[in-house]
Amino acid sequence: MAVTSQQRQTGLRQQPLVLLVVVLLFCSAMVARLVWMQLLEGARFRELADENRIRLVPRSPIRGRLLDRKGRVLATSKLSYTLYVEPRLVSDSAWPGLRDRLAALLNLKPDVLDQRRDRGVDRDGYRTTLALNLKPEQVLRFREQASTLQGAQVDVEILRHYPHGTLASHALGYTQPITEQEYEALAEKGYKIRDRIGRTGVEAAYETHLRGKWGGQMLEVNAMGEVQRNLGDRPSVAGKDLTLTLDLDLQRAAELSLADKPGGAVVALDPEDGSILALASKPGFDPNFFSKLITTQKEYDALFSNPKKPLLSRAMNPYDPGSTWKPVTAMAGMESGKFPPDTKLHTTACITYGGHCFPDHNGVGFGTIGYVDALRFSSNTFFYQVGVGVGSLALKQAADQLGFQQKTGIEIGWEESVGLVGDERWAAKGRGWAAPGSVPWIPEDMASASIGQSVVQITPLQLARAYAVFANGGWLVTPHLAKGQTNWLDAEHRRRVEIKSSTLKTIREGLRKVVSAGTGFGLNGPGIPPAAGKTGTAEDSTGGPDHAWFGTYAPYPEGEIVVVAFAQNTPGGGSVHALPMAKTVLAAWEKTRQR
Repeated sequence: MAVTSQQRQTGLRQQPLVLLVVVLLFCSAMVARLVWMQLLEGARFRELADENRIRLVPRSPIRGRLLDRKGRVLATSKLSYTLYVEPRLVSDSAWPGLRDRLAALLNLKPDVLDQRRDRGVDRDGYRTTLALNLKPEQVLRFREQASTLQGAQVDVEILRHYPHGTLASHALGYTQPITEQEYEALAEKGYKIRDRIGRTGVEAAYETHLRGKWGGQMLEVNAMGEVQRNLGDRPSVAGKDLTLTLDLDLQRAAELSLADKPGGAVVALDPEDGSILALASKPGFDPNFFSKLITTQKEYDALFSNPKKPLLSRAMNPYDPGSTWKPVTAMAGMESGKFPPDTKLHTTACITYGGHCFPDHNGVGFGTIGYVDALRFSSNTFFYQVGVGVGSLALKQAADQLGFQQKTGIEIGWEESVGLVGDERWAAKGRGWAAPGSVPWIPEDMASASIGQSVVQITPLQLARAYAVFANGGWLVTPHLAKGQTNWLDAEHRRRVEIKSSTLKTIREGLRKVVSAGTGFGLNGPGIPPAAGKTGTAEDSTGGPDHAWFGTYAPYPEGEIVVVAFAQNTPGGGSVHALPMAKTVLAAWEKTRQR
């Protein structure tokens, strides 16, 4: 018993020590936790607390306007008012009452509000869109009752607006909401998840110039989400306006000329520095479509899956050029030395190459003629002889010097095709679809290439750039859509083409003869300056109806404007369909010159 009592007393004496150790351990843990929270993680917890207490209401910047060369608005911004609800502030039991009040106050349908609430929160993660494009009187009614409409708000959106609808849509492009992948990459540059970004055209090429910087209002809120006070305001910074080289009058004329065509393009540019005065493509699209806050999948499919491909710029897509290519063959013949400027060749009904007799378009030929008359009459058999005589590499060299099978340098070049100028090396490599050596270059290929068929595919923009070389006396310019600080006449953007003066003189005389007394005679008329040009009728190598082309520059001899008109799958000839298109644009240009 004594031993047991002694052990009990010893245990009792040790108990306070154990308790003390336990208390010290708990205190140490608490102190360590506090140190960790306050010192090591203090900044992060303060940030989290501020996020619960402070709400940043972002203010989107106003995007810079797009203006034509005379300052007329091509793209601007407009305000749109949207009704939202914040689900975390409105319980399921409170929603019917709020819904009915909003419906009565703003003349909205309750079932539509239910449907939109059921879709869940928007991309910003904290609110749901209930109604778009509220009228001013609806906004006023809401704001009069806003304090009693807990959880609902009306906010303003700044949307891109194109006052001329489809006009110049392929050149201007459009904006779209930023994707999650883009946001992850661009967040550090100031982009927000609610941002809109230039997707195509000038809108994309000059995104950083146009977009501006976000601002915002910092608000302190309580646990109920009610605003307690304004902690600060940082205004957004508007984007910069951008003046384009486009001329609204010429753009309207270009698009008018395409109105009765199934498809096509018109390019007008200044041959001196490459300024694009008009860039039209049909079919087109309305860039305002992409400014809508809500778009259904059906609407997207109707545009993106349209078999007519309205989003494709025909001005920068390649097609068989037909006889508008003959000046290139003429250049190859003269520059090679094999067919100098004074060459005379006998033309006939057809000439056989390989197993095929290649005809002249009139069925009989034009007798013995030189370059000027060959261009004037658009003789096929003359240019077959020149093309086959110099070979594919000489033709390719002339094409390269005039800027074909390469990008033009236009700012929206990612939308541009380089086209095709086939030659024997290209064929030896398999023509892009066969095994090397299995589809060699044959005489029939060379004959077709000589008149811009089959193995030659170019864009209307490339042709305009090439004809600018003839118009300006031998300079290859860089087409561009925006004015600015760039010197488009410096060596980086404008280079001398290695072409003999006799070659240039002969081609220019031939193109002038086309208009004065040849296949392009229909271009003459009141209000049209003296011009040079070339008609073209091209078989569609994809199997469709013929294309119609006309390339021209005016006034002759030192051109101030180049116009290329292209009517896609419009049989009947370049002089019948494409020439009147170019004439419409030239008439509009001459009228603006007289003002």
